[in-house]
Amino acid sequence: MRILVHEFVSGGGLAGQPLPASLAREGGAMLSALIADLAALGHRIVATRDSRLTVSAPAGVEMVTLEPAARDAQLDRLIASVDAVWLIAPEAGGRLERLTARVERRGKAVLGSSAAAVRRAADKACLPRRLERAGVSHPKTCVLTQSDEDCENAAAAIGYPLIVKPARGAGCVGVSHVRTARDLRQAVASGRGLCGREPLLLQEYVSGAPASVSLIGDGRRAVALTVNGQSLSRGRRLSYRGGVTPLGHRQADPALGAAVRSCRALPGLRGYIGVDVVLTASDAVVIEVNPRLTTAYLGARRAIDENIAELVLAACVGSLPPPPTVRRGVRFEPDGCCSVIDGLTVSQH
Repeated sequence: MRILVHEFVSGGGLAGQPLPASLAREGGAMLSALIADLAALGHRIVATRDSRLTVSAPAGVEMVTLEPAARDAQLDRLIASVDAVWLIAPEAGGRLERLTARVERRGKAVLGSSAAAVRRAADKACLPRRLERAGVSHPKTCVLTQSDEDCENAAAAIGYPLIVKPARGAGCVGVSHVRTARDLRQAVASGRGLCGREPLLLQEYVSGAPASVSLIGDGRRAVALTVNGQSLSRGRRLSYRGGVTPLGHRQADPALGAAVRSCRALPGLRGYIGVDVVLTASDAVVIEVNPRLTTAYLGARRAIDENIAELVLAACVGSLPPPPTVRRGVRFEPDGCCSVIDGLTVSQH
């Protein structure tokens, strides 16, 4: 099978525009890992790249540089030339949804979630209702209006500390941790400047261990691969610094169940899925659902012996694999650096 892999940030989606260094490193690491895993299966791989970046790729992988003036036409030609497309892109601004719909309109197989499922998962304003119906714990959340008074009233109703974030964001971009009314005003002003017309959310801050669950879905069901600890900065602006897998925590098993139920609440999720959670002393609280490859893939692919890309391909045609066995503990960085750690799990309470 001939497969196109398009990672938006490192793969030329920002050709001719500023390229955030941290996102480029993270995207490039995921791209290199994925094309290596797909190439190991014997598929013919073509991947896109930004001319400003060097991407590590196995021999035989066709790397195509997307040029600013011809980017869209190049991408359309590549989609037409392959059997299937694997997309990695942020949900922010509807990028992943639009790219997925673009592939679907051309009748090519998407090795991931449908455009409709991406839209549902990316809408963090509606996610609380979906998770509540599925019996999944989620922080108190409200959509902010343009009124400063309404923002302050909503904050008082939920209680400090709080999280301010885009209603359709990705990762930690635009996410702020606020402790006071002054912090709130600054975070909202900054968020509105960053997100433009995109709504902002005010969300209860849940104290606990930040984590994620890596899963594979077939559009109806999902199986969990690993529970991963997340390393986040603790300043006013949150930032992601990698993590460990698997995570030893008393709420790890409940996190697996909550993540699987979250996927069932969003029909159409296929392929690799990441569910962000906070593990408290008594609960696993789901924060958001990422309908795409996440950085935790870098650790999960080293922690288990099975080729995760192969499991994803099977799930995308309806053959959901059994949960693989985690063989080793791994520490992973956003730039792709990984190391095996002593012991199978890392405790975090």
